[in-house]
Amino acid sequence: MFKSKKILALIMTVFMSMMLFAGCGSQEKKEVSEEKDKVEVNVFQFKVEIAKELEEAVLAYEKEHPNVKINIQTVGGGDDYGAALKAKFQSGSEPDIFNVGGPQDIKDWMNKLEDLSDQPWVDLALPGILEGATVDGKVFALPFNIEGYGFVYNKGIFEAAGIDPAKIVDYKSLEEAVKALDEKIKSGALKEKYPLLEAVFEYPAKETWVTGLHTSNAALGQEFSNSIEAFNAEKVSFKYGDGLKKLIDLQANYSSNKDQKQKLNAVDYTRQAEEGLAIERVAIIQQGNWVYGKIKGVDEKVANNLDILPMPIEGAKEDSIPVGVPMHWAVNKDSKDEVKAAAKDFLNWLYTSDTGKDYIVNKFYFIPPLKGFDNLEPKDPLGKAVKRYAEDGKTIPWVFMGYPTGWGMEILGNDIQKYLAGEYTWEELISDAKAQWEKMR
Repeated sequence: MFKSKKILALIMTVFMSMMLFAGCGSQEKKEVSEEKDKVEVNVFQFKVEIAKELEEAVLAYEKEHPNVKINIQTVGGGDDYGAALKAKFQSGSEPDIFNVGGPQDIKDWMNKLEDLSDQPWVDLALPGILEGATVDGKVFALPFNIEGYGFVYNKGIFEAAGIDPAKIVDYKSLEEAVKALDEKIKSGALKEKYPLLEAVFEYPAKETWVTGLHTSNAALGQEFSNSIEAFNAEKVSFKYGDGLKKLIDLQANYSSNKDQKQKLNAVDYTRQAEEGLAIERVAIIQQGNWVYGKIKGVDEKVANNLDILPMPIEGAKEDSIPVGVPMHWAVNKDSKDEVKAAAKDFLNWLYTSDTGKDYIVNKFYFIPPLKGFDNLEPKDPLGKAVKRYAEDGKTIPWVFMGYPTGWGMEILGNDIQKYLAGEYTWEELISDAKAQWEKMR
């Protein structure tokens, strides 16, 4: 009897051990399976202003989609995103989601672009917003947002100087206001209220995307009707070249480096925005609504007291600002099918889900490129300003997305630096820029 119980106990022990071992094996298989099903999406993006907020949006998405892991790498601001993207692909570490500009970028990257025509957001696109990313009726990228830029200014400084911004509607009135403000700064009349204020402008010539793309677009955006026309143009005439010169000279001559303009070539985005406008060291900077978050990060009170003046090219449409799509999201067609599916789902979630839309408007401070954001109007003053210009029809198109690859930043931007340093005359700048356009096209 006793021996039988011992045998039974032994059998039970062995059985339980086998069951436990089997359970562990099953658990291990389950964990391996779950890990195997985990999809990883690598994103390589350029918008430094939303880097932190995009990471937060990713965490929100991953919480709803636990089988997806999204890695974000941001390269932009003072760095050349286009060059960095090429290097990324050449390294063999191809991103699954990356950014492309307009027609020229679409052409350059066509062999890597997934056709996104069947995505839910396509039918929600605002009229004309997909033109720069459409080829032969197929849509290859999702627009980031709608942005506008011009002369972002501190309303408080203008009020203290007795300048009415509503009267600045053309180049002449802008120049008069700048001269009046400069006199107030030089006389010390604003010193008590704005002790750090030293100049009207800060012009970051180191940032060739500011000069070679954005400043130039104020003129070329009136020579070409859209980025497609610029893309198809064999030549550039600089019809409004004199007006462009005046706009550049105005910013340089009334900057903190007016007596040594070559020093402007060392001024970067941070010096202009966070160490310039945000601390009220300067009153105006050439930037767009995307700069709100950077200024807010330094001084929210200053950020909420900003607005945008026109960016007038004399002899052209002078009471307007350039408005357009800054960049697009693209999906790498050579990524694995399950990765592409997750990449598309994330982008769709970001622009169509309630959570995603909240990030787009209230965290990224984007003006949406799609319908369906009716109850999410821009809350920041610069977003409101761009919307105001758009509603009033006071806009010119962004055509720099149609410039020959590298021409805006590497040719024109560098030529502007040479002009500021006294190495080029304006005529030499125009001559070189024209010749290089034809050669690169």
